[in-house]
Amino acid sequence: MSASLTDRIGGGRVHVLDGAMGTMLYSRGVFVNVCYDELNLTNPDLVKGIHQEYLRAGAQIIETNTFGANPVKLSSYGLDDETEKLNRTATELAREAANDAADILGAIGPLGIRIEPLGPTSRDEAVAYFNRQIEGLLDGGVDGFLLETFSDMEEVHAAYRAVRQLSDLPVFVQMTIMEDGNTSYGTDVESIARTLTEWGADVIGLNCSVGPAGMLDAIERMARVSDTPISAQPNAGLPRTVGDRQIYLASPEYMARYARRLIDAGARFVGGCCGTTPEHIKRIRNEVATTQPRLSHAVVIARNDVTPPAGVESVPLRERSRVGRKLAEKTFLRTVELIPPKGWQHAALVERCRTLKAADVDAVGVLDGPRAQLRMGVLPTAMIIERDVGLETVMHYTCRDRNMLGMMSDLLGAAAAGIRNLLLVTGDSPTVGPFPAATAVFDIDSIGLTNVVYRLNHGLDQGGNPIGEPTRYVIGVAVNPAAVDLELEMKRFYWKVDAGAEFAITQPVFDLRQFDAFLERASEFGIPIVASLWPLVSAQNAEFLANEVPGITIPESVIERMHRAQVDGDEAAEAEGIRIARETLDQIGDRVQGVQVSAPRGRVDVALGVLDLA
Repeated sequence: MSASLTDRIGGGRVHVLDGAMGTMLYSRGVFVNVCYDELNLTNPDLVKGIHQEYLRAGAQIIETNTFGANPVKLSSYGLDDETEKLNRTATELAREAANDAADILGAIGPLGIRIEPLGPTSRDEAVAYFNRQIEGLLDGGVDGFLLETFSDMEEVHAAYRAVRQLSDLPVFVQMTIMEDGNTSYGTDVESIARTLTEWGADVIGLNCSVGPAGMLDAIERMARVSDTPISAQPNAGLPRTVGDRQIYLASPEYMARYARRLIDAGARFVGGCCGTTPEHIKRIRNEVATTQPRLSHAVVIARNDVTPPAGVESVPLRERSRVGRKLAEKTFLRTVELIPPKGWQHAALVERCRTLKAADVDAVGVLDGPRAQLRMGVLPTAMIIERDVGLETVMHYTCRDRNMLGMMSDLLGAAAAGIRNLLLVTGDSPTVGPFPAATAVFDIDSIGLTNVVYRLNHGLDQGGNPIGEPTRYVIGVAVNPAAVDLELEMKRFYWKVDAGAEFAITQPVFDLRQFDAFLERASEFGIPIVASLWPLVSAQNAEFLANEVPGITIPESVIERMHRAQVDGDEAAEAEGIRIARETLDQIGDRVQGVQVSAPRGRVDVALGVLDLA
């Protein structure tokens, strides 16, 4: 199995497929009455050149020119005896063009005949026809297979069975639908997604027939019912008759805009079908580049699909930590948020944490490079606090700075060090901090990382390999009630919960009306919500947060209160900030599972004042 293709499928990032082969061949003067598959033998340079154009445009996965290269369709050209040779040669051409820079999928389309129960061809006969094509593709050295443009679930099942009889390489399965969202046989996309997932397809999706607008809703519907990675290759709109030709009019810019929407809807592999060209793929590639990592959708595996190895049992929530016990017993959780020191000296941080422990705070939340600022690493900071103070930490952990292997290593080490509570976040881009030239990693986002930690808690690494005793993490995620795109935020929150999140901490709460609306929607997700409170210390602080910190909304009425208090000096403004935070706590306390209070500039006395523990 191609390690590269396997990594693409399991890695959680978005990848670019190529576009139409037939459209390009037709544009080069090849008439429609010619067998396009035979061109692999008669005009190999033309086929290879088109592959190279898609590669230069940014395609990471290309399809062989074999859509109709099965013995049934080839027989109409008298070429059925050439089935294996045509497929082998097509793969070799794609391999030469890629020069190890892309993965090669063996393209397999429908037979063009009806199989039982709607036609005279038996399922086993159909499997035999597909086997001949697959043998040629394997001889040529494909990395995987793409079963595409199928309408009949019986026929695509025959093709899938044929692949699995001969190979364990990855299989993409793409059906084609009409504008009503069903196949021409009447199968709806939810049934397609569930069935293909049940068979074990590595990637499921849609291609052809409809344009990107028609495909968007269908992809979103598929994503709701399946955790399998999804692919989308729409046509460049619907064809229009211009003179005696069928023309696809969707521009590259239009296709690129919809590529982003398809990714938002859940697609992990995007490309094009009929009417698309290298220019379309180039624009799609550029759009994909801007979505990564922010909107890269990790593979989310439903909780009940993760089975621990034999003899391994996950640890109940209440037994993992003090935080876990409070969440399980639905008692109110009180934590204070601190930032690691800028240098390597940690005595002041330890003293602050001792003060918090003496006040009987449940845990201290330790931030991980907020706003891409240089600070002591979050893992050693949390270890120092737990070792020297004996106070539990909620370790914030970002995807920004570490690749997948590094994160797995960190998490195993943190478990060994006794860290039990995590808040998993994607992380701010380095461009917002003082080192804009620094590079971000973002192998996965917080959704994918939640999935990783959930698996560790069941004794498995991300590859499904046993790790021995399972980790005992209490899994937290972040959620923003004041998000500009609240629909996307709630969708991502759902995916985090589905991936294994056990509690959520919000961004700072200032707008109670906004927070009430969020709580009403979040209640259906069924996990505890811990509200974040940020006591303001001055009018300037309030204005800075409101205008320069993403994700925070402060009502004008709150800013006005801070300005009125500021007239009487800094102490009066600080007291007013504490008062506002306590009023917020009083109004939301019976509707949340707990609070995390920020300690501005390390002022734990301010945080304790909000909690009435000073």
